[in-house]
Amino acid sequence: MTRKVFYFYNPDVGNFHYGPGHPMKPHRLSVIHSLVMNYQLHKKMQIYRPYKASAHDMCRFHSEEYIEFLQRVTPQNIQGYTKYLSHFNVGDDCPVFDGLFEFCAMYTGASLEGAQKLNYNLADICINWSGGLHHAKKFEASGFCYVNDIVIGILELLKYHPRVLYIDIDVHHGDGVQEAFYLTDRVMTVSFHKYGNYFFPGTGDMYEIGAESGRYYSVNVPLKEGIDDQSYVQVFKPIISHVMDFYRPTAIVLQCGADSLAGDRLGCFSLSTKGTGSV
Repeated sequence: MTRKVFYFYNPDVGNFHYGPGHPMKPHRLSVIHSLVMNYQLHKKMQIYRPYKASAHDMCRFHSEEYIEFLQRVTPQNIQGYTKYLSHFNVGDDCPVFDGLFEFCAMYTGASLEGAQKLNYNLADICINWSGGLHHAKKFEASGFCYVNDIVIGILELLKYHPRVLYIDIDVHHGDGVQEAFYLTDRVMTVSFHKYGNYFFPGTGDMYEIGAESGRYYSVNVPLKEGIDDQSYVQVFKPIISHVMDFYRPTAIVLQCGADSLAGDRLGCFSLSTKGTGSV
């Protein structure tokens, strides 16, 4: 049976700019879309221009005070919000740039709509390459991430799905998602990441296992720099196999951060595109 694959893409999402020298470059999303089209991958998927998330949607997870700040602050009026910048952890890593809230609305809306399509059995797989901003916290920005579209998407999935499995293969620990679901067994989080030597975000120790109802439902696989395809697959496949057998998820969310690939300026793994694709 052919799987129904939906790909969500807003042509404007690549037009935002974090600022000169910043490693987060939304323009890459336009490059990815160009590759999708030129490799004829669009013929195997249905392409949708996604819904834009509202402030109300974002407040399913984030505080109203924080989202209101994201709505109002701009590079032009930032002087009037000086006291809020440190409070919401907005600054160097997470700068205020033109269209900040619009950018968040685009990538969050795509993840939310993808979750809805899955809930209504309209799709088997939904792809949002603009999403995956896994560091954002309930009350603050973190690690280039402002609104945690993953958490909001999972909360939507939980309306219909009893158990959601979250897998994170970004080189950085998926701390924002783990924190959001740390106390529940409705979501199991599994993160493979570099850990140690003060590597950002500094969380993801193997002994972070969840608490209360969520005890043993957070799985962390801390890895050292330089891990190659063979070693990564030898770790990844048996762990995920055991997780699937134990947890039996009814929906799976995958954050596939490309900074785990060899040569990434912020990463330190030695994975190839083929190796990453094989997992």
